[in-house]
Amino acid sequence: MAPTSTPQTPFGRVLTAMVTPFTADGAVDLDGAQRLATHLVDAGNDGLVVNGTTGESPTTSDAEKAQLVRAVVEAVGDRAHVVAGAGTNDTRHSVELARAAEQAGAHGLLVVTPYYNKPPQEGLFRHFTAVADATELPVMLYDIPGRSGVPIDTETIVRLAEHPRIVANKDAKGDLGRASWAIARSRLAWYSGDDMLNLPLLSVGAVGFVSVVGHLVAPELRALLSAYLSGDVTKATEIHQKLLPVFTGMFRTQGVITTKAALALKGLPAGPLRLPLVELSPEETEQLKRDLSAGGVEL
Repeated sequence: MAPTSTPQTPFGRVLTAMVTPFTADGAVDLDGAQRLATHLVDAGNDGLVVNGTTGESPTTSDAEKAQLVRAVVEAVGDRAHVVAGAGTNDTRHSVELARAAEQAGAHGLLVVTPYYNKPPQEGLFRHFTAVADATELPVMLYDIPGRSGVPIDTETIVRLAEHPRIVANKDAKGDLGRASWAIARSRLAWYSGDDMLNLPLLSVGAVGFVSVVGHLVAPELRALLSAYLSGDVTKATEIHQKLLPVFTGMFRTQGVITTKAALALKGLPAGPLRLPLVELSPEETEQLKRDLSAGGVEL
């Protein structure tokens, strides 16, 4: 049974885009995924995104993705929203992944803008509509032009918001002006997809976060959100500023790399990476330790 949701917060408020733990030989570590998911929910996350970019979705198979959804739903599905990444740059493949995620028990879908092939806005509209039509699950769009090469224009977001199952947007566009207009016109539930902009996006109407640093500082993210929602913007700003070294340190290089290194430092399930991602160098690891320490993370 999925946790309770509202139209304003269909996937909860504090979600972490979870890494996919691997065993030493590179296989998906389903037991580790369940232990990590449990830890993250215990720490304050009320949602988890699996099979997203941070979950190394480009290098996991369709079967592994379905197995991961089942394992995480089994572990925490009664306490947290489990949202499955189902977006690719092939609409037919995305539809297949969406249906497999539904069958595996996911509570919702995260669908990224098709990457590399640079479709026009009409292509984006038809792609997202096709995926939303394929299942009964609610859909969170994922707008990240830095990875996809193409932004979702505000007009397209407004059109997509008319679909009954497209209910949210993960915003990694880095444009507060565009976000302001899109939130006002679409009325989608807006989630920050850029940790450095978590607090600024709340100020223009976001309802929560899909975070990477939530692997390490979920209690602080929840405290920031609670302070802001209660009107204590000064406290929210203090928490934001305290976390700046964490936001910076976790993205000095690719976020999956630093997240798995940080989890390993804390003795949590992570394991190796799949190529083309590679582990941090010893020097990079020491810098990460300094960054996390400066942000109050105990290792």
